[in-house]
Amino acid sequence: MTTLYNILIFPGFLFAALIGMLASYIDRKVTARIHWRKGPPLLQPVYDFVKLMGKEIIVPAETSALAFLSAPFFGLSAVTVVSVIVWKGLIQPQGSFVGDLIVVVYLLTIPSIACIIGGFASNNPLASLGASREMKLILSYEMPFLLSILVPVIKSESIRIGDIVSYQLVNGAVLHSYAGVLAFISGVLCVQAKLSIAPFDIPEAEQEIIAGPAIEYSGLPLGIFKLTKWMMLFVVPSFLVAIFMPAVTVWGNLLRYAAILVIIILIKNTNPRVRIDQAVRFFWTWVSAIALLAVILALVGL
Repeated sequence: MTTLYNILIFPGFLFAALIGMLASYIDRKVTARIHWRKGPPLLQPVYDFVKLMGKEIIVPAETSALAFLSAPFFGLSAVTVVSVIVWKGLIQPQGSFVGDLIVVVYLLTIPSIACIIGGFASNNPLASLGASREMKLILSYEMPFLLSILVPVIKSESIRIGDIVSYQLVNGAVLHSYAGVLAFISGVLCVQAKLSIAPFDIPEAEQEIIAGPAIEYSGLPLGIFKLTKWMMLFVVPSFLVAIFMPAVTVWGNLLRYAAILVIIILIKNTNPRVRIDQAVRFFWTWVSAIALLAVILALVGL
């Protein structure tokens, strides 16, 4: 019963969904204010999701219905499990398991893979183009993202999120070191791409390919895709909180998450979208160099 509660309520699906919807509202509200608009009401994400649940589900002709309809649920399942693992590590560090950090890294790629599967299964040229861009983007940011994660692993000498959190609660946040600052910078940039947020919203470029991999989706599957993205907006920055600057209390961790969310929103609203070749070059050169330097500094104890 406890496991089911953790997965469905706290710190799993319901917790991540509610905070994710709130984060989406804050993102849209701040963006609207910057554009001199009023912005949506507080419950707009809820309205959007409920509306989509009542819409007709249309499956494109000459496509794999199984792959097309199951892809959104793969992404939702993965992000729910990540929320449980990350927040279990933050709230009860002793309750984490060996290698959970590796599990989280793998699970965080599944929502992107789900978008790729859904895009190619749509049998739509624009969806396929968006899926292709998503593939290239994954290949570009995963290496510096992994290098960034290596810094807290080196300092705590563990691949358990609970051990990394406990180490920082005793010895101070990894972010307070030179290596931690550089790793955090590269990590935030990679998270920006992992969330497909400007300037790296290339797979879903509205002005170019409308909605990218999700162009053929409607009804509940489209709602699941949107809900997954909102939950990712909460879960992925929470992962950065856990490995770089955890707090003792839940509210402290939520405040640190809010700080990272503000950084993500500011980057989004101050930078234009880049091309996919520019993104690949940026991550393979500058971001990878910063992350590699952070790893070297961590190895020498800085």
